[in-house]
This record gives sequence, structure tokens and C-alpha cells, in this order.
Amino acid sequence: MELTIDRLETVIIDVPLRRPHRFARVTMTAQPVLLAFVHTRDGITGVGEGVVPGGPWWGGESVESMKVTLDTYVAPLLAGRRVDDIASLWQDISDHVNANLYAKCAVEVALHDAWARSLGVPVHVLLGGLARTSIDVTWALGAEPEEVVVDEALAKLRSGEHRTFKLKMGALPPEEDTRRVCAIAEKLTGTAGVRVDLNARWDFTTAKTYLPRLAAAGVELVEQPVPGEQVEALAELNRLLPIPVMADESLRTPVDALRLVSLRAADIWSMKTTKVGGLRRARDIVAIAAAAGIPCHAGTSIETGIGTAASLHLACAAPGVTWGSELFGPLLFAEEVLRTPLSYRDGALQLPGGPGLGVELDLDAVAALRRPQLMKEA
Repeated sequence: MELTIDRLETVIIDVPLRRPHRFARVTMTAQPVLLAFVHTRDGITGVGEGVVPGGPWWGGESVESMKVTLDTYVAPLLAGRRVDDIASLWQDISDHVNANLYAKCAVEVALHDAWARSLGVPVHVLLGGLARTSIDVTWALGAEPEEVVVDEALAKLRSGEHRTFKLKMGALPPEEDTRRVCAIAEKLTGTAGVRVDLNARWDFTTAKTYLPRLAAAGVELVEQPVPGEQVEALAELNRLLPIPVMADESLRTPVDALRLVSLRAADIWSMKTTKVGGLRRARDIVAIAAAAGIPCHAGTSIETGIGTAASLHLACAAPGVTWGSELFGPLLFAEEVLRTPLSYRDGALQLPGGPGLGVELDLDAVAALRRPQLMKEA
């Protein structure tokens, strides 16, 4: 069995959404995606995905920056190495490229996919085996007006697709935004779970003023109300509020995880495989949370079926991911990029079978969605 890497290939695609998805700072109508292909000398190909929600406003990277980083600095480090040499490759890549965790995730997942396919086993085997075979999925609703959000949520409830919903906040003035979300929560409370995500938009005083009103209206969880670096403020809010606080932007590295534990800054952690640099770092961070008695939630950067499958393997292999997931990404896309789509059933995402990530790209769809390459300047 030949495990030697022949080359790394990167492709940018733009996948349209079924409806606009509005964050605190940007609105998406399509999701740019960086696909990373690790090709071995015996013809095995592993694929990973680099994606940030709506561009560089959130994670500091873009698909364009990921492609330049991988093509220029990472690809030369891979050729001639083995796909199962992941720990050593990660160290070499990190010695040459600081941060850039989304770009690193794309390659790290592709290495796992290629290695697992070479062995004929699923990726979760490489992560220690299964803790579960499916995970509940929360549907994220954008920062749209009350009537739009309620109609969408009720339609999802009637279809049985989802039972919990997360509302985006931060795009409107705090008073107006709070009134909007309280009205939505009061209409859905008793029939569905309602959570909110501020995307680190408010300062401490604003959060302290308005979040108790959301809790009183029936909101069951608040995600990252303050900027990621303000962990002490997050901890203070966690002590003040009667509902759980979830950390997201405050959690990118194992060192961040230790700081969150020491301050008891959040009751729940959002674990995005993309933002922490891949499957192994995600597994390590979940283990830190589990040791501290903190449940993890499988978050999303709105990945296609490739990135979603990777996060699903991690969520199903890591015992500490006990607070469900937000792995709804493929359902938001107007175009499918997999030959066999992932299976959502009774509000949960089912783990696919088969080697590697257990999914296969539709290369015709990728070709149709591929972004034209810019001509190089003479």
C-alpha cells in the first residue's frame, strides 16, 4: 500500500444558498469554499474543506488567502511525505505557517480522508472509534425580521426536520434586536427550543443590560455575546445569567480551552473543526472540556457535505460532544456537491458508512461551481 503524497491540489467553488443568510456584519447569498485534494502516488485522493462563514470578517481568513497559503507554503512540504505522518506534517506546516487554522484544517482533513481510504476504514476509526452514530441538528435562522423567522421556524417544525433553532443577533441596535428576538421566542417557546448567537457583537454593558430580557422571554442559551478575547467579561456574564452561555469565538486553541476552564467562562463550548485547525485539535479540545465537565456542541462554518462529514465524524467519535450540533450547512445550499447527499432524519444527521469521510464529491457539480482562475500578470 503506497501512502506517499504525490501532490496537493486546491480549488475554489462558490455554492449558492437557498435563501440569504444574515450574520451580524454580513449577508451571504453564496458560500465560497476552498477544496483541498491530497493525491497519493497509488491514486488515492483525500479531500478536505476550508470555509469561513461569510468571509474574513469572522475568522480572519478567506478562501482566497487559504488557496495562496496552501499552494505557496504548504504544498511543497507535503510532496514525498506519507499521509499517515499527520502529527509530523502538522508540526512542519506550523513551523512555516503561523495561525491560518482554516487553511490547515482543509489539509489535515484531506490527509485523514486519504489515509482512511488507503486503509479501507472510516475516518472515525482514526479518531478512536464511535461514541454515537448520529447527532441532533439545530437550524440557524438569520437576522431577518420577526415574521420571516417565525414562518421559517414553524415550517421546519411542521416538517419534523428540526426541534431547536438559533437566532442571529447583532445586525440591529440592541433595543430593537432584543424586542425582535423576544417576540420570536415568545411565539416559539413551548413548541421549540430557541437560542441566540451574538457573533461577539456586544460589549459587556450592553450584554448585561439586554441578555436577562432574552432569558425571561424563553431563550434557552446565548452564544458568544462579547468579543472573543474578552474571556473575563464572558465569565462574568456566565455567572450573571440564569441560562447557559456558549463560547465560540473565544475558543480556537487548546490554550484557549484551558483559559475558559480556569475562569469557568462558558457552560458549553462550540466546537468547529474548521476554526481550530482540524480533527485532532478538535478532539483534544473536546477532551479538555470533558475533563472539566463542560459539554461540547458541534458547530458549523456553513460547510458543504465534505466539511460537514468531517465535523460529523469528529462529533460521533468524541464522547464529549453531548450538546447536539449545528451541522445544517448542506441543507442551506441550493446546489448539492455530493453524489450521495448526507442523510438528515427526525432532526438528526446520520453518520455515513464507507471508507474515509464516507462521502463522494460530484466532480461535475464541482466543475460547474468552480471559480474561474484569474490570469497571472505577465
